Amino acid sequence: MSKQIINTSKAPAPIGPYNQAVKIDGLLFISGQIAIDPSTNELLNGSIKEEAHQVMKNLKAILDEAKITFEHIAKTTIFLSDMSLFAEVNEVYGSYFNGDYPARETVAVKGLPKNVNVEISMIATLSL
Repeated sequence: MSKQIINTSKAPAPIGPYNQAVKIDGLLFISGQIAIDPSTNELLNGSIKEEAHQVMKNLKAILDEAKITFEHIAKTTIFLSDMSLFAEVNEVYGSYFNGDYPARETVAVKGLPKNVNVEISMIATLSL
């Protein structure tokens, strides 16, 4: 087993005892990302679409650091503060893929870190 930690300053620094991503044996496990702007380390307080775009940008930065793209994503988990946000988050999320979508589940939860509305984690393959 080969394990490598992936971190980049172009995505928010972890706010707890975890890493942005971990590579293990051909897979990349990306920790849940929220709408923190890595350039200011401040939470983005905008519309749900703006929040979702920031989350996806943070995920993209981690993918870039691992030298892969959204095409490599095998599975995602989307956590929402309320299922009424599903359509808007889904629209933003879908715009980052070329139609070859990964497996996914979306769940509404009682609370998320820093009281955000959306958090997304991903699992990717390092080869296609």
